[in-house]
Amino acid sequence: MIRRVFCLLLLAAALLAPAAAQTVEAKLASLEAAAKAAQSSGDNAWMLTSSALVLMMTGPGLALFYGGLVRKKNVLGTMMHSFVLMAVITVLWCLAGYSLTFAEGNSFMGDLRYALLNGVGSAPNADYAGTIPQQTFMIYQLMFAIITPALISGAFAERMKFSGMLLFMVLWAFLVYFPMAHMVWGKGGLLNAYLGGKFPCFDFAGGTVVHITSGVSALVCALYLGKRQGYKVEPMKPHSLVISFVGACLLWVGWFGFNAGSALGATGLASSAFVATHFGAAAATLGWLLAEWIQTGKPSFLGAISGAVAGLVAITPASGFVRPLPALLIGFAAGILCYFMVTGVKVRFGYDDSLDAFGVHGAGGTLGAILTGVFATNAVNDVLKDAAGKPAALGWVDGNAGQILNQAIGVAIAWALAMAGTFLILKICDATVGLRADREQEIQGLDLSMHGEEGYILES
Repeated sequence: MIRRVFCLLLLAAALLAPAAAQTVEAKLASLEAAAKAAQSSGDNAWMLTSSALVLMMTGPGLALFYGGLVRKKNVLGTMMHSFVLMAVITVLWCLAGYSLTFAEGNSFMGDLRYALLNGVGSAPNADYAGTIPQQTFMIYQLMFAIITPALISGAFAERMKFSGMLLFMVLWAFLVYFPMAHMVWGKGGLLNAYLGGKFPCFDFAGGTVVHITSGVSALVCALYLGKRQGYKVEPMKPHSLVISFVGACLLWVGWFGFNAGSALGATGLASSAFVATHFGAAAATLGWLLAEWIQTGKPSFLGAISGAVAGLVAITPASGFVRPLPALLIGFAAGILCYFMVTGVKVRFGYDDSLDAFGVHGAGGTLGAILTGVFATNAVNDVLKDAAGKPAALGWVDGNAGQILNQAIGVAIAWALAMAGTFLILKICDATVGLRADREQEIQGLDLSMHGEEGYILES
């Protein structure tokens, strides 16, 4: 009897074991799915927030920063540049810009598989960001495409026709920005360090793509257009540093989305980039003020906000690769370099870069890109692996001094593309719609002559 009961128990156990195992496996699978869903939701929330922060950098951030630096008769026209580009570049991005930048193609440009955002939906694109919808990745990258041409407008402020500006920016997006962004960030791009680039250039958030291209293009625009009417003859002081201060603060805050958002997820790497960004801006503010204080005897408010922007520019390519101390060093060096570019080099060569787009973005972006090759370390970013599957050496501090050469190649390509492309575009625009406002329009101010409005109407 006991023997029979024992056999029945064994049989029951054998029958129940698979069901129990299946239940455990089902629960584990359910937990894994829930964890992935939670990660996806968290990453998506951070990236949508970052997208909004980067858009805030253009409007109101850059619009206020640039708007306060011009004379009051040009404040609306200057702010209009930033605002209208939020609309123009968005349409271009939908039509073909996203596809030309991030679709597979060749080393220099993507193809048109994503034209009209075909196939860009809620499913992730694992090549770029495997935990967020591709649509989120697309809208985040759009915000970079918006602010980059807007930065150029600081060089030709107060003297370019609105129609000429519009045509220039459309052509510049296609001939300069989309190709450069594909080369650095697109799959198979010439400079892509993660997805098959021939010359792996580290650019975490846009040192070459955003700041060098816009800064160098700004210099070409300033040289081509010539000086403003009355330049160096009559005062051209900023009409409201208070407005510029508000813009600079919005830029500083928005830059956390710009750099930390480039981690493409709510990760430890995002935290590291966030810290590096803040430290770089702070150190550059002090670097600029120190240089100015020593040279002129007075640290200026304009110098303080300019230094902060210079630091944010320089830390951008390095933000996802460097520790806090190198971030301080990069920022401090950028503050000093950009100060002398604005007060020394510009004065020495006599070009009229109205709002110092080249002195801050071109010079600061170049410095930051090169120093990324020095300070990048796998202790911060370990995505790249060597042949043994271990984190690859990134920069000079990791023992890979050759990365400085790759950075220099990326810088050289950005400079060459921006110079050649911008000059060609300026010639096309000048021959078709014209670029320079005439003398009377410029003297009257672009607010009234181009838009029929005034920024300040003070009635008793």
